[in-house]
Amino acid sequence: MRNTIRTAFAATFLCLGVASCGTFTDAVFNTAEARSYSGKASWYGERFHGRQTASGERYNMNAMTAAHRTLPFGTRVRVTNKSNGRSVVVRINDRGPFVGGRVIDLSYAAARRVGMVNSGTAPVRVDVLR
Repeated sequence: MRNTIRTAFAATFLCLGVASCGTFTDAVFNTAEARSYSGKASWYGERFHGRQTASGERYNMNAMTAAHRTLPFGTRVRVTNKSNGRSVVVRINDRGPFVGGRVIDLSYAAARRVGMVNSGTAPVRVDVLR
């Protein structure tokens, strides 16, 4: 009887573990398939320049890169500043932003190109490119 209960418990625990892994993977790909969404962008610069990003490469504040919570590394997105219509294509190479209500963190160069360095944040549209 005890072995049956242990076996059932172990099987249930294993199924829950596998199911939670699948949920994480689905969340990553569902975000990528959304293709376009809006939110607030921020940027990061000199303080992080030269530090290792989540993808393993060094952060270059002068490169056209960005941090996103779930999109796969290497994904290219077009970020358009809704306040002025300026846009830039960036490559996801880091994780973030870690401030609530923000959808993407741009490198300093990308933020400069879309005209949001002085304001620090901006309302943006993010389009996932294929």
